[in-house]
Amino acid sequence: MKINKLILGFALTINCLAFAQSEKKEVLFTIDDKSYFTDEFSRVYNKNIDLVKDESQKDLNQYMELFVGYKLKINKANKIGLQNNTKYINELKSYRTQLSKNYTSDTKVTKALIEEGYNRSLKEIRASHILITVDENAMPADTLKAYNQALDIRRKALAGEDFAELAVKFSQDPSSKENKGDLGYFSAFRMVYAFETAAYKTKKGEISMPVRTRFGYHLIKVTDSRDNRGEISVAHIMILKKANTDENAVENEKAKTTIQDIYTKLKQGENFESLANQFSQDKNSAPKGGVLPRFASGQLSSEEFENVAFGLKKPNEYSEPFESQFGWHIVKLVEKYPIKKLDEMERELDEKIRKDDRSRLITNSLTNKLHKKYTIVRDEKLYAQIKALVNDKFYTGDWKLPANLKDYNGNLFKIEDKNVNGAEFLSYLETQQKANLKIKPITKLVDYVYQNFVDEKMTNYYNDNLEKEFPEFSNVIEEYRDGLLLFDLMEREIWDKAKQDTLGLKNYYNANKLKYQWKNRVEVLVASSTKEDIVKEARKLLKKDQTADFIKANLNAKDVVNVMTKQEIYEEGAENFPKNVLFKTGVSEVYKDGEFYFVNKVLKIIPAANKTLDDARGRVINDYQQYLEDNWVSDLKKEFKVTINQEVFERLKASMKK
Repeated sequence: MKINKLILGFALTINCLAFAQSEKKEVLFTIDDKSYFTDEFSRVYNKNIDLVKDESQKDLNQYMELFVGYKLKINKANKIGLQNNTKYINELKSYRTQLSKNYTSDTKVTKALIEEGYNRSLKEIRASHILITVDENAMPADTLKAYNQALDIRRKALAGEDFAELAVKFSQDPSSKENKGDLGYFSAFRMVYAFETAAYKTKKGEISMPVRTRFGYHLIKVTDSRDNRGEISVAHIMILKKANTDENAVENEKAKTTIQDIYTKLKQGENFESLANQFSQDKNSAPKGGVLPRFASGQLSSEEFENVAFGLKKPNEYSEPFESQFGWHIVKLVEKYPIKKLDEMERELDEKIRKDDRSRLITNSLTNKLHKKYTIVRDEKLYAQIKALVNDKFYTGDWKLPANLKDYNGNLFKIEDKNVNGAEFLSYLETQQKANLKIKPITKLVDYVYQNFVDEKMTNYYNDNLEKEFPEFSNVIEEYRDGLLLFDLMEREIWDKAKQDTLGLKNYYNANKLKYQWKNRVEVLVASSTKEDIVKEARKLLKKDQTADFIKANLNAKDVVNVMTKQEIYEEGAENFPKNVLFKTGVSEVYKDGEFYFVNKVLKIIPAANKTLDDARGRVINDYQQYLEDNWVSDLKKEFKVTINQEVFERLKASMKK
C-alpha cells in the first residue's frame, strides 16, 4: 500500500513541530454527528499552503470546500469499513512505530552513541583476550571468584608472563587453544559493547582491568591500532591445498605449480573471470568469475588474504600468487569502499545501535525518566502473597501458575489511570522461566523480574498514550491515518473504476472528443552520422527513394556502424520534433547538430484530427477520474449531512488573514 499522490493539496508530510495558533478552538462544521474544529483547519491550511500550486486553493472559501470534501471522503471510508482492512492496520501500525521512536528514545543519548560509534569506526583495533566465564545472573560469590581469577592472571601478565601463553593455559574461550587469544583486527559494532569500549579505551601494549560482559570477565591486551581500511570487493582464483604433511607434499607442489601457470596466463592477457570460472576451486565464487561478497577487516578467516586484498591499489589490479591456510590464491581488486562521512552513515549507525547492547543505554534513559514521571505505589500485601507462591522449581522451568489465578486479580500497582493486576504479573513471571535466570535466593529473583515488569508496563503505557501526551504526534498520526484511508478509497471508488469501466470511459470520451486533438503531424525518416560524407551519401540514396534498411546495408561495414536511421511520426510543437523539418514531402539538406550530421526525409504529412480513444487513453482516464471525483463529492454531500458554522468561519478567516 503506497501513498504516491498529493491528494487535494493535503500533503502527508511528517512534521513534529506543533503549530502554534492563537485562535480559540471552535466547531467549524459537522458531518452528521462528528465535529471538526477551527484549529485543525488552520493548522492544515498553514502547513500545506506553500505546497499548493493552484492559486484558487489558497483562497480560504475554496479551501474550505476542499477540506469538507476531504473529510466527507474519510467519513465514507470509515462507513464502508476500510479502517478494518488488515493491510491498512499493519501499515498504520508500522508508521506509528517508526514515528514513535522520536518520542520513546533519548535523542541526546542516541546522538552521543552515533558519534561514538562513528569515531570508533574510523579505527581498527587488534587485541587478544583471556576469558573467565561466569553467568550473567550468577551468585555474587561466583561472580567475585571469577573476577579475582581474572585479576590474578592479569598480575601474572604484568609481572612479565607471556599473555599468549596465559591465554592458552587459562582462557575459557574455546578458540584460545588455536589462536592464543588473538582476535585479529576489529572495529565498532563487531564485539559486544562492553568489550568494544574497553578495547578502544586500552592503550596499545597495555592490559585492561577485568571487563564484564554476558560471557564473563575478559582481560584485553591491545596489540595494535590502525586507520580503518573500509570495505573492499575482490575476485579470486583459489587452488586448494592439503594439510602440510610428507604424504601431501607432491599434491601441494602441484597446486603451487597450477596457480603459477594461471598467473602466467593472466600476464599473457587472458581474462581473469574466465580463468576463475575454469580453474578456481572455490565452488561458491568460481561461477561468478571469482567475485566474493564485500568485506571489511576481520570478517574473513584469513588475515593473509585480507592484507593482500587491501594492499591492491587500483580496480582490476591483481596480486601475485600467495598462500593462505586454505590454499593458493590470486586476488583481483574490484572496488574499494572507504569509510563514509558521519552524515552519510547516521541512519545506518542508528539501526546498528538499536540492534546492539548499547541500545540498553537509550532504554535505560527513558526508563529513568518514566520513573520520575509516574508514581508507582505497590500493594505490598498482594506482592507478598505472590512472592510466597514462587519456589525453586523456577530455576528448572518447572514452576506452575496457581490454579486459583483469578484470586490475584487485585490491583498490584497503578500507572496514571491504568490498573495492573497481580494475575498479569504472575503470568509474566511464568514466561521468564525461559530466560534461565540464576539470581538467588528466589525472593531476589522475583524482585528482579518485578522491576523489569514495571519498566515494561510503564514504557508500554507511555507509548500507548503518545497521542494524549504530544498533540503534534497525534496530528501527524491522524493525517497519515486519513491519508491511508483516502488512498484506499480513491483507488476503489475512482482510480480503479476509471480504468475498468470501459463503457463509462468510452461514453466520456465521446462526449468530450474535442478536448483530444492531434496537431499537424509529419512522418519523417532521419539518417545520422558523425561523418559528413556518409550523410551526404545517405541523402543521395534518400533522393532515390531507397529504404532505411537499404541505406544501412550499403553504408555500414560488417564491424563498423557508419549511419543510424529512425522513422517516426512527430507532432507539431513536440519537444522531440527534428530540426530542419518542413511540413512538405521531400529530402532536406545535410545539417549539423552537435557532433552529428543529419538528413531528413518527410514521407507523409498528416493533418490535424481527433485522437482516437486509444491515442488519448492516458489523458482520458485522468480526466474521467476527475469527472467521477467531482460528481462523487456532490453525491457524498447528499449521503452525509454537512453543517457549516458560517459565523465561526468568518471569524476564522478574519483572524487568518491578519
